[in-house]
Amino acid sequence: MNVLITGADGFIGSHLTEILSAKGYKIRALSQYNSYNNWGWLEAVNCKDKIEVVSGDIRDFHFCKHITKEIDIIFHLAALIAIPYSYIAPDSYVDTNIKGTLNICQAAKENGNIRLIHTSTSEVYGTAKYVPIDENHPLQAQSPYSASKIAADAIALSFYNAYDLPVTIARPFNTYGPRQSARAVIPTIITQIARGQTQLQLGDLTPTRDFNYVTDTCKGLIVIAEHDQTIGQTINIGSNFEISIADTLNIINELMGKGVKFVTDEKRIRPKKSEVFRLWCDNKKIKNLTGFKPDISIREGLQKTIDWITKPENLQTYKSNIYNE
Repeated sequence: MNVLITGADGFIGSHLTEILSAKGYKIRALSQYNSYNNWGWLEAVNCKDKIEVVSGDIRDFHFCKHITKEIDIIFHLAALIAIPYSYIAPDSYVDTNIKGTLNICQAAKENGNIRLIHTSTSEVYGTAKYVPIDENHPLQAQSPYSASKIAADAIALSFYNAYDLPVTIARPFNTYGPRQSARAVIPTIITQIARGQTQLQLGDLTPTRDFNYVTDTCKGLIVIAEHDQTIGQTINIGSNFEISIADTLNIINELMGKGVKFVTDEKRIRPKKSEVFRLWCDNKKIKNLTGFKPDISIREGLQKTIDWITKPENLQTYKSNIYNE
């Protein structure tokens, strides 16, 4: 099978590239164009000599039509994802997340109705109105980022309804693991502790999340693609396990053998109506349709993440003293 992965140079995309390559898929991996010819996290994958890397931008339809030729499955992960940055640069989220998704859908349609796995996010649900959150939960645009993803999901699903494009909306809850950027809370905690800080700069510790190790998220994306009964569906990928940021910090503290304290950094506090206070995934649908279940527990996943981040060559890539919006 010929697979295109948009956003392959990112955190989840690079892991998905490695896993699919190991399973024998022929990979065309999209890296966002830059003049340095740097392929992001694709520079670190163990299958670099087995994949075709293309550089470009999903905001250009003609480019999207070109790279989707002779492709059987598209995993569409390319997106702007940082919530704080969406407060100050919302136009760019519309251009990339909405228009970019439209371009990929249109290209998939024009190149023979290619199977498309469109990656959503649990942020579209906003703060839970009930738990666990199933796929029928109301959508709440609590940030420009989540609004752009709600719109992108709707665009993708409209191509299924209007043109029979074989689309699935895959909706992962909070993914973490090696290669995640410092804008996320788990790398933020680990990098600050690893650099010897005794007081951590953090935001609100009360929200809860359904954290999923990156290989489990990738496994969910793959089983969705491999089961035709998922076509036309919106499907959560999660663990059905809820934990607060405070309790996550305590586990990391324990695993790293430290006794750090935290101080509130006001820059890291979301506007009151924008904070998503509770996310807890109901994963019955993906289990029923595909037999999916996560493999990695929260403690095991955090230890794997700690082990990777604290390697000197990885830790030096993080600027833990700078808040990355």
